[in-house]
Amino acid sequence: MNNKLTIKPIGIIHTPFKEPENVPIQPCYSKETGEVEVFGEFADGLKDIGGFSHIILIYWMHKSGKYFLLKKPFLDSELRGIFAIRHPDRPNPIGISTVKLLEGKNNTLIVKNIDVLDKTPLLDIKPYIPKFDAPDNAEIGWLKDKLK
Repeated sequence: MNNKLTIKPIGIIHTPFKEPENVPIQPCYSKETGEVEVFGEFADGLKDIGGFSHIILIYWMHKSGKYFLLKKPFLDSELRGIFAIRHPDRPNPIGISTVKLLEGKNNTLIVKNIDVLDKTPLLDIKPYIPKFDAPDNAEIGWLKDKLK
């Protein structure tokens, strides 16, 4: 069995956030727009994406530091397991953001509510589908008393 894993970026995300400390902690805290540039060889994959109001960006947090299995999340003062939070310092620094799709031009998507560092490698794009992505009666664990 081959255990080699190869991931190839399909594009790059351009945002106004040049330093990690300036990036909002989630898309809901951002009003900024960004450009999702899909490399030419993958541009045909954007066909039919224009009918979706939101898309999910999957990306490599290339400026993430060393990983920790316990970390203090942004909304709490207690150490939590890295897989129970969304902090970028993870064993595999893969990020996800659901953003509003404003328009598409050739191989570039203009999005709103971006919470990604400028020049972040894009791994994939998926359409946001409420029936699939927002299950009824979802529980939010330790965040239950943190979010209003």
